[in-house]
Amino acid sequence: MKIGCLPLLISSAVALRAVIDAEELVVFKNAEFEESFIDSIYGELVESEESMKFKQELVGNREVMSHSSYIEEQGSRDLQAEMESLLRTADYASFSELQRKSSKEDMAARSHQGYRKYKSKIEYPDSDDTSDLSAPSLFGGILTFAHLSHFNCFDPKLYHKNIDIAIVGAPFDTGTSYRPGARFGPEGLRSNSRRLGEGRTPVRGNGKPDSKLIGLDPYVTNFSVIDCGDVPMTPFDNRIALNQLYRGERAIHKHKTTVAGNRAPKIITMGGDHTITLMALKSAYEQYGKLSVLHFDSHIDTWNPKVLGGGITDYMSLNHGTFLHYAAENGYLNKSSCMHLGLRAPYIAPKYDIKHDKQCGFETITARDLDNFGREAIIERIQRRVGDSPVYISVDIDVLDPSVAPATGTMEAGGWTTRELLGILDGLEGINLVGADVVEVSPPFDTNSEITQLAATEVIDSFLGLMMVNDI
Repeated sequence: MKIGCLPLLISSAVALRAVIDAEELVVFKNAEFEESFIDSIYGELVESEESMKFKQELVGNREVMSHSSYIEEQGSRDLQAEMESLLRTADYASFSELQRKSSKEDMAARSHQGYRKYKSKIEYPDSDDTSDLSAPSLFGGILTFAHLSHFNCFDPKLYHKNIDIAIVGAPFDTGTSYRPGARFGPEGLRSNSRRLGEGRTPVRGNGKPDSKLIGLDPYVTNFSVIDCGDVPMTPFDNRIALNQLYRGERAIHKHKTTVAGNRAPKIITMGGDHTITLMALKSAYEQYGKLSVLHFDSHIDTWNPKVLGGGITDYMSLNHGTFLHYAAENGYLNKSSCMHLGLRAPYIAPKYDIKHDKQCGFETITARDLDNFGREAIIERIQRRVGDSPVYISVDIDVLDPSVAPATGTMEAGGWTTRELLGILDGLEGINLVGADVVEVSPPFDTNSEITQLAATEVIDSFLGLMMVNDI
């Protein structure tokens, strides 16, 4: 295949980046083709003395030349020399006219003689070649979180397969007190994670030069990161559904890991309403002992069932606002190191709620504390409180402001932005994160752009970084 140099202003055929030369289709790569596309289209409309001087430099450096075949057709005429001469004398008008004329004549002839004849021609791979079908694709294959590998993590026959980090869905929303729809959260998060994958983000690690997160691409590592799919959870009885989730998380924890010293896989659970966190905490507690829970939420969720719900029946006592009460009661929590973050919703019985919350072991950072003290002070406070204890992070998406996360069951005004939340999460580099979840994402209430689900996928992306960084 022979490739010639092109004039600056080109025909629409070359704008499509293909011309016919010697009866062959010639494709110009970026490195070989320095044309400004907008200049080719708009010509005099965007042309200026400065742009012409820039072109003069390109021609002088031989970065842009007339098409060799056109020069041959002109016989003894040295079109390149003429163009250089016009530029040296600053005769920009004549240069442009010559350029347009040569380009138009040359390319029109070639277009009619060759390009139009071959424009629909395409060379297909061999009929049995599936190399491009088995490669990662934005829309191809089974939908998993960020195109991660999948197998049935709950099958005892597969317990021998290693898992370092598992992502699992908990499609459950019958513990909510206001708007439902979070049962569709796992599906929405997977859909909005399509664009996650190979590639390092420039903001991971908050730009700190000593951060190991900066060089981490969580989708290109030696870790075994598996999307386990969703735990089958019945929509008819909360007791059975939550037991199913517990058994699913427990099954994942039975897998071995590839990292020496890690006793069990780390699990990221996609809710579902916040009730599901209790079962994730139970299984993690069985593996790691008492947990330091970092609870990102606009509500306290330690409400006594007699306060939230009135204690009318035992069945309704466990819900998305009481699960931390039960986690504390059952001994899952390290009561000297748990924290609420982003709190701003009203208490129901203020004096009692505050007292009871402290008895459950929580210290509080409100949403407005971020304005008062700043991100770094909050990060330092969190790091100091949890130390090296096993940490579980639970992010209720309503910790974010409704302007950036409207698709949730119980919105509260005055929340954090997505950037603020992700900045705090990345700032927790070094903590011993053994489990995490993101909950209360209700896709039916999202915008057409699905901004809530997008925010939740980025939270999981941050979880992956925190879970890996200590082991790289």
